[in-house]
Amino acid sequence: MRSISGSQDVIELPRFTFNPKEGIDNPALVITDDLETDHSLVTKLCQLRRVEGQNFGFYLHKNMVGQGFEVTDVEPWSPAEHSGLQEGDRVLEVNDEFVVNTDFFRVARKIQSCGLHLFLLVLRRDDYDQAVCMGVDLQMLATASKGGPCSRPRLCHISQHPHYGLGMTLISVEGQKGQHILSIVTDGPAEKAGVTSGDRLVWMNGVATSTLKHSSLSKSLKKSADPATVLVVDGDSESYYIRRKMPIVPVLAESCQLPHSAKTLHLVKGPDGYGFLLRQEKLSVTQQTVHLLREVDKGSPAEEAGMQDGDLLLAVNGEPVESMEHEDIVKIIRKSGDRVGLTAISIPGRQFFRELGISPLFFHDEFIHQDEGVPGHTGVQTTQPKRVGAALL
Repeated sequence: MRSISGSQDVIELPRFTFNPKEGIDNPALVITDDLETDHSLVTKLCQLRRVEGQNFGFYLHKNMVGQGFEVTDVEPWSPAEHSGLQEGDRVLEVNDEFVVNTDFFRVARKIQSCGLHLFLLVLRRDDYDQAVCMGVDLQMLATASKGGPCSRPRLCHISQHPHYGLGMTLISVEGQKGQHILSIVTDGPAEKAGVTSGDRLVWMNGVATSTLKHSSLSKSLKKSADPATVLVVDGDSESYYIRRKMPIVPVLAESCQLPHSAKTLHLVKGPDGYGFLLRQEKLSVTQQTVHLLREVDKGSPAEEAGMQDGDLLLAVNGEPVESMEHEDIVKIIRKSGDRVGLTAISIPGRQFFRELGISPLFFHDEFIHQDEGVPGHTGVQTTQPKRVGAALL
């Protein structure tokens, strides 16, 4: 899937500023970290930011000779090119997770489902070859380049309690504008959801809290009768991300009891087919075009697999399909033969993850770990069938 814009005009890029409370505003920013252990090996942290419907603009290629993943075919004017990603770069980490020895399909699916933000820690090709020849531990190299390990942010969904409410309050810190520190009620809803006292509140219900006043946010926590989804991080880790000039966003987080999870349905074709209808419809509220599973027949393989009328289709056999055309999805299902895996979610669930800026597939382990399963199908989109293990991202 390439950018929906076909224009090749050169435009003047706006100036960008960095606010350590909100993160990086510049999608083209690249941060280089010199290693204290070996200044001849320089890692590069690239932040890629795309708009909805656009690819990041590069291929990820499994290096069949040595370990690791290679960046190839960086598209002009793409988020990848703007980030400083170059042909031949070797990927060490994806969204702060070391991936050199990880299965190719898992890495590709992680990138495909990460939403609008992507962070890649890379080594230039020559540096990578030098590190391998020297027997350098690549995971230690990646950790050293970041100044040491840290705890990941946490996405926590908190349900209201009749007595405690959300079970957390804001602590006012003098001289720290835009920073919101939490105090947690012992055994309250927030603590049970994974929040701890002293955590920094970064996002709440999809809104960056650095943009909100302390007084208004505090009132909102006390008066709201609705559940809340928050992004929190401990103080030391917040300093780590600020030092590396990385925005703290959901794509970097661990999931703690999020609602509206996706589901993968494994269907085996019966005498009358799978027993459902795939329809392309436009949602009345958002006017977004989606692919819905409709008219589920009673007693059909679809119903037995757990399909519900109105579920939104996310992936087929591990391949994301939301931005595909209806006819192309039908072809993929038909080519699957007598078995097919469909990953779906409810409409409210899709909206929930849209507000977080990530795909519902991001925390769906069955999607991330699903192997190719179907003969001749890679499980990731590629337009270069002769290249083994190559995915357009």
